[in-house]
Amino acid sequence: MKERLQKLLARSGYGSRRDCEAIIAAGRVRVNGQIMKLGDKADTETDQVTVDGHKLKASEALVYVALNKPRGVLSTVEEPDPRPTVRDLVELPGTLYPVGRLDAESEGLILLTNDGDLANKLTHPRYGHTKEYRILAARQPDEEQLDAFRHGVVLEDGHRTLPAEVRVDALLGKGAWLRVELKEGHKRQLRETCALLGLPVVRLIRVRIGSLLLGNLKPREWRYLTEQEVRSLKEEGGARRNQYLSPRKAGSARGYKMRPRKT
Repeated sequence: MKERLQKLLARSGYGSRRDCEAIIAAGRVRVNGQIMKLGDKADTETDQVTVDGHKLKASEALVYVALNKPRGVLSTVEEPDPRPTVRDLVELPGTLYPVGRLDAESEGLILLTNDGDLANKLTHPRYGHTKEYRILAARQPDEEQLDAFRHGVVLEDGHRTLPAEVRVDALLGKGAWLRVELKEGHKRQLRETCALLGLPVVRLIRVRIGSLLLGNLKPREWRYLTEQEVRSLKEEGGARRNQYLSPRKAGSARGYKMRPRKT
């Protein structure tokens, strides 16, 4: 049976659905010698599919791993950087790629898998998966700052963040632990938002992706997901999709653009 090429590549461990689309768009995939384009299909039983001249790898057994990423470890596995990556911490054979990146100085939950379909559901904005974070801010927020966080802010690159849920978990000296829930993942969004609101980030820890919890994992520790956890992640995507508020539909929400407060 013919299937879309990006699905075949994802199933064979070439990355998430988006990664595989990029591979196809770059002209690296051929079927029976012909260069393919996005939207093309193939049947691995009757067609010869190659990537960069190499025969498409056989489908791998699906693996799902939860990792507590410590500071100083990269969540990408592709950039030429001497620092360790999340893949270095999970000593398993085969192809695994991270779902939901964290910058090098951030900590917490990373999902590694070779399931391209699930990776696509967890990263594509239309599915609206919630991610939850604990943030230690150097200053205690006032109601104006919290209100701006909840309604969304305009970042330096012009991106307006979607409304978020935020509350103060605990006070710590002159600072405070905040708990934030997001339905998007713009690059360095939380750090930039906090900086604009005058709340410098001391620590940033992701504690949840969708229904998957960080739990009691210590930094550098990892574990396999249970069958129930995998099933929950796959099932919740469809239910949450209709609840997702797109940036265009969120136009009625205020977009604050604030400068860091002077000390």
